[in-house]
Amino acid sequence: MTLPQLDDLDRKLIDLLSCDARVSNRKIAVDLGVTEGTVRGRIKRLQQDNLIAFTAITSFDLVETTKLAFIAIQADVMNVREIARNIADLPQVSSAMIMMGRFNILAICLFSELDRLYEVASDLILSMPGVHHVETSIAVRTVKYDPRIVRITNDALSERPALPDA
Repeated sequence: MTLPQLDDLDRKLIDLLSCDARVSNRKIAVDLGVTEGTVRGRIKRLQQDNLIAFTAITSFDLVETTKLAFIAIQADVMNVREIARNIADLPQVSSAMIMMGRFNILAICLFSELDRLYEVASDLILSMPGVHHVETSIAVRTVKYDPRIVRITNDALSERPALPDA
């Protein structure tokens, strides 16, 4: 599978949309010095290639008692992909990543009650075959959150190498 080629115009378009996804195609076209049809076509291609998506990103403050929790997992190296997929399939898990370092899987979740975090970490994840150890951390205050860090991922895309920086 070949990676889609991004040119300077694609990168500028992505940068504009990452700052304000509600900006009109007409405004983008004027800012970039191209036609509105070019902008429309580029956006459509980037969406079809799963390089961009449009979504509403909600604030953690929307639900006052919701806390962001991180579950760091040590699992069998030989089965880490399968274990990560099983963790990702848990409805309580918002994100699951294969990592390098002390822990080889990181699960990110939102919880309103610590009992639920304990159930997921200890009862569900730690009991999975091949999981050796879990540690949980809870974010108590968000100092900075950049919603542009959100990336589109799925099994097919997660096997791709990262796109080079501009």
